[in-house]
Amino acid sequence: MNIESIKTLFTLFSGEDVSEKYTPLITLSVSEVEKMLLPEADPSDIRLDFLCAAVVNHRLQQINSARERSEFTVAGKMLTVSQNTALAYSEKLLRDYMNLCSELIRQKTFVFMGFSDMSEE
Repeated sequence: MNIESIKTLFTLFSGEDVSEKYTPLITLSVSEVEKMLLPEADPSDIRLDFLCAAVVNHRLQQINSARERSEFTVAGKMLTVSQNTALAYSEKLLRDYMNLCSELIRQKTFVFMGFSDMSEE
């Protein structure tokens, strides 16, 4: 994975200028994606840069969303129900890039469905 490419893509996704304060998020996302890689996956595949940038963007939106949850009033602070569209769209973007990289990474979600013939009652 190319860190400079990830930074450029993160700027594209988030609209934020990359600075030193985002270095821990970028390092965390690279580590997170490396742990998801299948053994036969090519770590230099450009799709992984997009996935890392989407992870960084999503983590940043989660942080911003948590910070925005409280509203200051004259009497103090109270929680608000926020309609944070940036968080929702970052989640959709992340899901799209995880689907794009599906042949390179292990999927974290698994749905188990069972069927019964109702004769066990």
